[in-house]
Amino acid sequence: MLKIGDRMPDFEVVDQDGNKVSSKDLIGKKTIIYFYPKDNTSGCTAEACNLRDNHEALIARGYNVVGVSKDSAASHKKFKEKYELPFTLLSDTSTQMLQAFGAWGEKKMYGKTVMGTIRKTFIFDENGILKEIIEKVDTKNHAAQIL
Repeated sequence: MLKIGDRMPDFEVVDQDGNKVSSKDLIGKKTIIYFYPKDNTSGCTAEACNLRDNHEALIARGYNVVGVSKDSAASHKKFKEKYELPFTLLSDTSTQMLQAFGAWGEKKMYGKTVMGTIRKTFIFDENGILKEIIEKVDTKNHAAQIL
């Protein structure tokens, strides 16, 4: 489980265009990594669009925004295009990155316990050191939680 002050876990996944992205690529700039369950669902769309609508304010503060789910790169590409998302979406179909960040685990869905993506946001500094974790994400006002 990641704690404040920890280094960003090592990972290598692909983005919405199929390009490899690793943790090393994110060092050097402040980075917001947000984990969400599924493209094109109501909560995940609200969260992505809120971050999109406030992207300029996040950039002004020096942040690089990255979304992560276990959806395929093709699904991410359609989601990104449909909602004109100005940030990178990473595909972690193996859940290796999700697990490394503690964003994969048991959750309740329709009264049943299932394994799935736990909606969380991690904010790292330029050196890849964890500065903040947002565990209770307000999908409609997520940028305000960050800013």
